[in-house]
Amino acid sequence: MEAFLKPGIGLSNWISRTNYPALNVVQTGETEMSFYVNQDYAQPTAHLHRYSLRIDGFASLHAGFETGEMKTKTISFSGSKMVLNFATSAAGYILVELLDANDKVLPEFSSGLCNPLIGNEISRQVEWKNGPDLSGLKNIAVKIRFTMKDADLYSIQFE
Repeated sequence: MEAFLKPGIGLSNWISRTNYPALNVVQTGETEMSFYVNQDYAQPTAHLHRYSLRIDGFASLHAGFETGEMKTKTISFSGSKMVLNFATSAAGYILVELLDANDKVLPEFSSGLCNPLIGNEISRQVEWKNGPDLSGLKNIAVKIRFTMKDADLYSIQFE
């Protein structure tokens, strides 16, 4: 129930129907989606404003400067590699670890063997020291633990 787009400074931004969506979310590039809103409704300065977001950018798993962890529920997948959409600061990172259904770390996919993910990427493959290949885990129940610092994780895909 929280606002996704908050009104700006000034009374013109607080008129009824200002910030009212004018169109659905539209993919406007390979790495971006856009949404359009009415601004300055019923005023001579009325116009549509386009806002853009990264693909899958409506919500993220966020970690501040202090390191945090998140573990998924048990899942299974059919791909052979994991791809993340994420952003970190220069001091931030994301580490990925795979666990069995009983929360035991799969040694070859531990966070200690994960190459830290740093940067701002729409689609980056997760890699461990032994490589990125997850084909041996297809359709097996696993959990994923993310260790993050000053980072946002937008989406996870298996390809």
